[in-house]
Formats: sequence, C-alpha cells, structure tokens
Amino acid sequence: MFTLLKTEGRARRGTLTCAHGTAQTPVFMNVGTQGAIKGALSALDLKEIGCQIELSNTYHLHLRPGDKLIKEMGGLHRFMRWDGPILTDSGGFQVFSLASRRKIKEEGVTFASHIDGRKIFMGPEESMQIQANLGSDIAMAFDECVENPAPYDYVKQSCERTLRWLARCKQEHDRLNSLPDAVNPQQMLFGINQGGVVPDLRVWHMDQIAALDCDGYAIGGLAVGEPTETMYEIIDVVEPHMPAHKPRYLMGVGTPVNILESVARGIDMFDCVLPARNARHGKLYTWAGALNIKNEKYKNDDRPIDPACSCPVCQTFSRGYLRHLFVAGEMLAMRLAVMHNLYFYNDLMAKIRQALDQGEFQSFYQEYRQKLAAKL
Repeated sequence: MFTLLKTEGRARRGTLTCAHGTAQTPVFMNVGTQGAIKGALSALDLKEIGCQIELSNTYHLHLRPGDKLIKEMGGLHRFMRWDGPILTDSGGFQVFSLASRRKIKEEGVTFASHIDGRKIFMGPEESMQIQANLGSDIAMAFDECVENPAPYDYVKQSCERTLRWLARCKQEHDRLNSLPDAVNPQQMLFGINQGGVVPDLRVWHMDQIAALDCDGYAIGGLAVGEPTETMYEIIDVVEPHMPAHKPRYLMGVGTPVNILESVARGIDMFDCVLPARNARHGKLYTWAGALNIKNEKYKNDDRPIDPACSCPVCQTFSRGYLRHLFVAGEMLAMRLAVMHNLYFYNDLMAKIRQALDQGEFQSFYQEYRQKLAAKL
C-alpha cells in the first residue's frame, strides 16, 4: 500500500498504491469538492495537468446529488469519469466551517444544510456509509476541527471524542468493506490527528490514534487562522509520533512554500483549495513568485504566465490575452488560470520528487523557499 523509497533529512519519497492506481509521493491532491474542479476543469483536464489523486467532499456530495444516487451510478469514479485514486474528506471540516449551523454531541453532529436549511445528522457511522457509497480509495475518519486557539479543556474533550469517533469509524469501515455490494471493498481509512495548537494534546492524540493501526494518518485542524510558524511547530511536534511506514497527510495546506516547508518536515500528502481559488481571482503562481494577472502592466505583455512552465496555458496563451479575459469577464479566464495553477502545483511536487530521487532536496529547498514566497 505505502512504500517508503528513501529519505533525505526528514523529507520522504514514496509510493501509495490504491485500488485505482499508484501515486508517487510527496503528492498534491487536486480538490474537486463536488466532483469537479471549480473553474470548469473535468477529469480529462486533470489527466493533462498531471493530477495523481482527486479529492472530493463527503458532506457536499451527500447533499447533492446524494451519495446513494452516486452509488447507483457506479460510484464516484464512474460518475465523474476519473479513473485514478480519489480521497474523500469525511465531512468533519464542516463541523468547523459551519459552526453557526451545527450542534455537536457524542453521537455525531446535526447540521443545518447551507443549501436549504434542512436538518442533517452525521456521525462516524454515517460518514463511513456515505464514503462507502462514493467508493473512494481513501476515506477520512469523522473528526472535529476546533478553532485556533480554543480553551484547553475544550480541546482535550474534543480530542477524546475524536478518538472515540475514530474507533467507531474503523469498526463501521471494516463492516462496510466486507459487504458483497461494496463499491470499493479495498477502500482505505485514514485517522486524523487533532489537538488545536496545544503540543501535549497533539502528541497524546497522535499516540492514541496510531495504536488503532489505520491505513494512514493526517494532521488536521491547521491552516485555520493560526500563524504559519505555529503550524510548522505543531508539525515538528507531531511528526516523530506518526508511524514511519504509513502515509502522512497535512490537510488543507497550502501555499507552495507551505508545501515545501512541510515536505522538509516529513509530510507526504497535501490538498488545498488555494491554487484554484486564487486562480479564479487572477493570482497565478510562477517559479519566480506569484503575480496578479489583472495588473495593468500585463496589458501588452506577450509572454506566457511563466516562461519556465510547460502547462497547456503557458504553451499557448499570453499574459496580455489572459488579462483581457479577466477584464472582459470571460469564463475562459478562470478555466485557463485554474489549469495553470494546478499544473504548477503538480509540477512543484514532481520537481520535489525528482530532487529527492537525486539526493538534492536540500539544495532545492534552499533555492526555492524564498522564490516561491515572492510576489511579482
């Protein structure tokens, strides 16, 4: 399932084999929350831009079109015509993001739908059932993501509840995988480390969930408002307690330099809406830093977004043309911008893997940690 090929410092190079293929790690997962990348990219586009793992969201797909409908359609892979690995988030992040619309109990969480206000209940068993219906390759355990900072006692209670929820997730996940009508009987389950920005709770929780022997482990509840350096400090605290022979996933992170710094700290997997969201607003990433394509200075610029980029957009269109599309309000502007940014992220991971393969990660890290954080 997961093979650690080599290390350089704490950085890791490996492979993750799922029912729908093998991903090379470190890997960035392209976020298609509702079964599509925002910005009008299809599964065919994902192939072209080098995506290895697509990520969709349990809560949103449960609301529409409905996970039972997707199961009837043959599962999420067939529904969206993506034949590579898929990871589904459990809906746990919505416990955080829909704070004004939810109530947490031991059994699970009651939400008011952000679409029509109707009441929805989701607990560990329901999350596993929905993800089983979707047939993803990797299911995430149902958890609670707390605010940073939050009172110590609440964070402690939340960690303990999330641990109990993980045990319930694991039991239900094993049961569902054994059923004769399972969409993907090889579906894996990842546990999620929580604990806010409290180091001792993070370590305690990681030790506890590691003992449950999940297929992989994620660090959740970061990049939700705490300073970047605090996020790195928590990774430094948790990473030594993460099983070395299991994949390590940092949820919801982040900028190119966040990813580079986190790879250096021993993380294998990443996801974030940032590259697509920023692209839709004209912020584009290059190997020399980020630029705002809406800027007046690009009006007559005949160069590609990034002369060092081999994406379909940079091979075809100019900065001036892309700026025109944004100014004119054309939908094509968002599609091309998102395609470029996601290609850039996937290419960044490919170059990180190449540097690790060649034993040159430290020099790559030193060269690009400042360039990737620059603004043009």
